[in-house]
Amino acid sequence: MNQEEQDRRVDYIEFPTTNMKKTEAFYTAVFGWEFTDYGPDYASFADGRMNGGFRAEKEVEPGGPLIVVYAKNLEELETSIKERGGSIVKETFEFPGGRRFHFADPSGNVLAVWSDR
Repeated sequence: MNQEEQDRRVDYIEFPTTNMKKTEAFYTAVFGWEFTDYGPDYASFADGRMNGGFRAEKEVEPGGPLIVVYAKNLEELETSIKERGGSIVKETFEFPGGRRFHFADPSGNVLAVWSDR
């Protein structure tokens, strides 16, 4: 996508984290994201479609926009999240067009995962 096409689209997402290494390990294992470290207080990630980053903070305050990730298999991803230190904060529920659940990563950031299956 060139700069003209990128105009007024979400370009980058940034999250706080209380533990950079644990965060990188979690998102790499669960979602396959690739990371580039920029010192101990910042790392960028690429998921193949969107780029973003994690910045070191003393604590993570819940709230704000909800980032939603798509998955073909909700149950498999939910298991992976739990096995790697995440927690489910809203159990899977149905909505028009699919199903989703919300989880907290090891630092407390809350995201959702949805599927049309």
